[in-house]
Amino acid sequence: QVQLVESGGGLVQPGGSLRLSCAASTLTFSRYTMSWYRQAPGKERELVADITGAGDRANYVDSVKGRFTISRDNAKSTVYLQMNNLKDEDTDVYSCNARGELRWPGNYWGQGTQVTVSS
Repeated sequence: QVQLVESGGGLVQPGGSLRLSCAASTLTFSRYTMSWYRQAPGKERELVADITGAGDRANYVDSVKGRFTISRDNAKSTVYLQMNNLKDEDTDVYSCNARGELRWPGNYWGQGTQVTVSS
C-alpha cells in the first residue's frame, strides 16, 4: 500500500500562485506515473497534469498549459504542482494519484487538498 498526502492548498486571489505537494510513502516512487486531478461539485474529475516516473515527460490539460508545472523529486518521493496565474475556474479539490508503470502494480489516491481562487 502507498499512502499519498497532499498539501499546499488554500485561498488565493485571481492571478496568484500556489504550490501543491504530494508526499508518497514508498521507496519505489520512481515506478509510478504521478498525476494531479481536480474535481469541483457537480463536475467530473479532470486530469490536470501527469509526469512519468523518471520525470522526463509531462502532460497538461489545455486549460492549464503555460500556467501550471508538474514536477517530482524522487529522492523525496514527492510530486509538485506549481500553479501560477490562478483563475476562478481553477477552484477545485486537487487530488494526487500514483499509477504503477509498465508491470508495476498499484493505483493510489490521496485525500485531496482544496484550492479556492477568489477575490
